[in-house]
Amino acid sequence: MNEFEIIKKYLKPLAYKNSGALELNDDIFFDHKKNIVVSVDTYVEGVHFLYSKNPELFLKKILRATLSDIYAKGVKPKKYFLSFSVKKNLINKLWLSKVRQILFSEQKKYGISISGGDITKSSQFIITIVVLGYPKFKPILRKGAKKNDDIYLTGNIGNSFIGLNVIKKKINLGKYNNFFKKQYFEPMIQDRFSSYLKSLASSSIDVSDGVAQDLKHICYSSKCGALININLLPLSIILKKLLKEKRLNLLKIFSKGDDYQILFTSHKKNRSKIARISKNTKTKVTRIGLIKKNRKVDFQYNGTKIKFNPKNLGYIHKF
Repeated sequence: MNEFEIIKKYLKPLAYKNSGALELNDDIFFDHKKNIVVSVDTYVEGVHFLYSKNPELFLKKILRATLSDIYAKGVKPKKYFLSFSVKKNLINKLWLSKVRQILFSEQKKYGISISGGDITKSSQFIITIVVLGYPKFKPILRKGAKKNDDIYLTGNIGNSFIGLNVIKKKINLGKYNNFFKKQYFEPMIQDRFSSYLKSLASSSIDVSDGVAQDLKHICYSSKCGALININLLPLSIILKKLLKEKRLNLLKIFSKGDDYQILFTSHKKNRSKIARISKNTKTKVTRIGLIKKNRKVDFQYNGTKIKFNPKNLGYIHKF
């Protein structure tokens, strides 16, 4: 089984009386009476990040990844809870000082504050982060995309996956190695653009598991399909250069995840408004496709529809 099958079959029935759980079909809990949004993520060394000895090589990445769930709903995160399960030989004063320094910097950057948590000794290094936001409006959910809505993506994709492969020494891109590694360790989440989603988006999700995989979540919840033009996907200048030189293959990297950009749908009437907000917030926002009535997610590349092995379209935890 995979994570989604487990949730659907064993956990979803437990939430049937809890409207805030959103039938476990989204990334958040939303209490509409108290206007509280909650997101929870757990990160395991060796699965979600590679190194625990240096907090600079994982802490910004996982904290921003959790904040991204909230930002993708148009909600500003305010509080977070942090729980560590730490290996005995890992924890020391220097390590803890680095953790404190990084968290202080991230709190200042995103206007958040730690509000609790837990720390325990363990044979494996695991971190759980809970983030809270207090919206004055209903968050933008996965559910809500309509036929003929445009599909948009903020920022660039692909850099993080390449960075991971550079770190693992699976590829060597010479002078570009440090650029891609930084993109992996310090994802650029869209905190500025997020606040405008409520006036633009019909549905929204953050890209954590891959563009195709996360778009499928929107289509499942919205009971629709989609057509994505791979040629329109937003890429960094350096990645475009490497693709042109045929040192990388776009079809093998475009949906591998860890991008933490915002994937959202919007009515065609909002095109000029989105372009204006994109310019004002200095946020790259790219129209990449269209919502369709059927339940399939199709891909077009160089003017031709292409099919992918589902295994190559994102990350899924399998058990």
